[in-house]
Amino acid sequence: MASGCTRPDTLATVQAEGVLHVITRNAPSIYYEDREGPTGFDHELARRLADHLGVELRVRLAGSNSEILRVLDEGYAHIGFTGLSADRDWGDRFRSLANGLTSESVIIYHRGLDHPDSVEDLLEQQVVVHVAAETNHLPHLQKLRSAHPALDYQVHEGLDAAGMLERVEAGEFPAAVVDANELALNHVFYPNVKRAFSVSDQEAIAWLFPTTNDGTLYQEARQFLETIEKDGTLAHLRERFYGHLDQLGYVGALTFEEHIQERLPQYLDVFRDYGQETGLDWRLLAAIGYQESNWRRDAVSPTGVRGLMMLTRTTAEHIGIDNRLNPRQSIEGGARYFRQVHRMIPEHVQEPDRTWFALASYNVGFGHLEDARRLTESAGRNPDRWLDVKEFLPLLSQKEWYSKTRHGYARGHEPVIYVQNIRRYFDVLARRYDLQSEPDAPMVAESGAGELSPPTSRETRKAKPEEQETSLVLPREMGLTPPTL
Repeated sequence: MASGCTRPDTLATVQAEGVLHVITRNAPSIYYEDREGPTGFDHELARRLADHLGVELRVRLAGSNSEILRVLDEGYAHIGFTGLSADRDWGDRFRSLANGLTSESVIIYHRGLDHPDSVEDLLEQQVVVHVAAETNHLPHLQKLRSAHPALDYQVHEGLDAAGMLERVEAGEFPAAVVDANELALNHVFYPNVKRAFSVSDQEAIAWLFPTTNDGTLYQEARQFLETIEKDGTLAHLRERFYGHLDQLGYVGALTFEEHIQERLPQYLDVFRDYGQETGLDWRLLAAIGYQESNWRRDAVSPTGVRGLMMLTRTTAEHIGIDNRLNPRQSIEGGARYFRQVHRMIPEHVQEPDRTWFALASYNVGFGHLEDARRLTESAGRNPDRWLDVKEFLPLLSQKEWYSKTRHGYARGHEPVIYVQNIRRYFDVLARRYDLQSEPDAPMVAESGAGELSPPTSRETRKAKPEEQETSLVLPREMGLTPPTL
């Protein structure tokens, strides 16, 4: 907008048009899609702001922070979510508003290195530090280099935090700098990555408002954030996305055995009833229930799903369940919903892979599963085999891959862990409970392999060699590049 022109009342314009336009990018700390649709800390805040204003929220996804800033400069969005620091000086270009989250830049390293406690340790080990462009981290490294001229770092365009973590995990990068929040959200998936030390203080994360608009929307958003900070809504959102990250691990075998004895008996007949009604192996339903809630009838997750089978409100309404905390209704809903998901998997996909795909879809969503199958096929692998597809699901958390897919970012490691855990739980239950002795068993499994057969089959079978579990093959070792889908 030319200097001297009268700037429009942005708040009034938003409310008159009935739309709040936001520009952002896929990142687990900002915006992503899960099985319920768009989510992420900033997205949830923006949705509440739009509700507060009485307007529709429209989100446009950019490929990089540079694109977000350009869209804001050109006046095509009201707010930009970049994950950048609120302390950055934008001059007269943007107004910066802290969104209620803080983070810091941290050094991570491959566990094969000696633990570095300081920059001096990095220098002593002659470690090159890697950093993604368009982040908060580069200014901190530049400051460190001014004090330690021998510090060597490399800047990478087109990589995000997940890409950095993957490369450190694989040993391709010995060390890198990432956002502490991104590390917390993803650390469980990268066992070879360790945190070293911080290279910055805690910094507030910003929403950006272009100064080509007047300050009315900015002021309203600031007042809104102050209000939800006072009433506890903001704290609830922080807890939802960051307060239960340790729940991603699975309970050990001894604890599972205790829960089989102490918790399962009260739900055993219900699992059997709805397994029979839906044509599913009740032991599979029980394994799903254990992964979801540890067989706790009153379980509530950080994302608001409830009950023994952890049904979302939308799923419960779709299935016709009105009380998610009622264990019988919850098991019924979980069984009926999983059966629907299972039927969405193409019929030509053979068991047990079809069941593993259904479990992954139950966890991450059918669209993301299809994206992973397309990536698998593009790489010349078999998109109908779980052994292959599970190697590509984790790529959905990396920008260089999800930017080529239809459904964008997903926490692709989670369904891999989810399926693996359920297979382990099922294996134990299959050894404990023999369906051959149950006259109306709808599905038969080989207890040693934990395999499911089609519902019409009563014949057990051995696992084929190609169906056995193998260690995860890192896609970079296969020489793959992101395909265009």
